[in-house]
Amino acid sequence: MKIILASKSGVRKDILDKHGFQTTVSPSNVDEDQVKEALLEKGADPEIISKNLAELKSIKVGAKFPDQLVLGADSVISLNENLINKPSSREEAFEILKLLSGHKHYLISSACISKNSSMIWNHTDKSELKMKNLSDDELKLYLSKIKTETLLAYGVYQIEAGGLNLFEYVKGDKDSIMGLPIKQIKEYIKNYKK
Repeated sequence: MKIILASKSGVRKDILDKHGFQTTVSPSNVDEDQVKEALLEKGADPEIISKNLAELKSIKVGAKFPDQLVLGADSVISLNENLINKPSSREEAFEILKLLSGHKHYLISSACISKNSSMIWNHTDKSELKMKNLSDDELKLYLSKIKTETLLAYGVYQIEAGGLNLFEYVKGDKDSIMGLPIKQIKEYIKNYKK
């Protein structure tokens, strides 16, 4: 099945490829921070923000690909109902990890499929994670193993690349936590009628 991925996430593309999709990547270049700020001002919760961003990316890219299915996706971290953004520096990444250390939080992953710039399907998945109580030195050691560009692009922990060791427990689908609720996407595509 062919699908356009409205994201430059290598992890999301890998998940799609692994599940037999023929994926064309076309990043949306949506200004996520601007959208988040506008939604937060209107009182939107993290789930609404994740869903809206996934839809916006999908619809924006869909304008370039008539009659094709376009998949937009977004993941956000919610700690005590507050949105935790991707870090903009290594220092900020450390502060975010300190904030999450010893606490339960939620990782919300949304996916949206559109056709001809109209949403035809969406799904939001919420996973619960609890980070171990880690010392500053342990957090710094973890961060020292991650390239800065990876950290800024994908957020403070990569479950697929050693990040799992930071957690006391993870309740949720691994693919969703990595950024794509693939089971639900496949189910939709399997029943999709052109």
